[in-house]
Amino acid sequence: MGVVYRARDTRLGRDVAVKVLADNLARSVDAVRRFELEARAASALDHPNVMTIYDVGTYDGVPYQVCELLEGRTLRECLRAPLPPEKLLDYAVQFAGGLAAAHSKGVVHRDLKPENLFITLEGRLKIIDFGIAKLVGNPAVVPPRQGGSRIR
Repeated sequence: MGVVYRARDTRLGRDVAVKVLADNLARSVDAVRRFELEARAASALDHPNVMTIYDVGTYDGVPYQVCELLEGRTLRECLRAPLPPEKLLDYAVQFAGGLAAAHSKGVVHRDLKPENLFITLEGRLKIIDFGIAKLVGNPAVVPPRQGGSRIR
């Protein structure tokens, strides 16, 4: 859906990732809505196994998300070589914890695959890419049903 840049948050003195919606999609109400939904879904969760969203907005009409900067590899990349059973079990436990946290807030990811599970350099598994998530049952998370809302 877009491009991810490494950036520096000068106010808080930390490196972050900035995800920018692709130019051709920034003019699509549906794409902007999905991008906003992704940020809303992930930001509803405060769990060590879910990527953290710090901010969302628009700049010159282009929607963006500011997220924690993750360094490491996707689970798909890690699985190119056999992993020890204890490492796989550790990842499974972390995955289950993040998924349980999402479900407890009414967030259904709907695109879980090894490419959307990220392993940090410290060995922490993070669930990423909530782009097609479904939000159910939590009025604090579910956006109001209005057509054509934009990120502000």
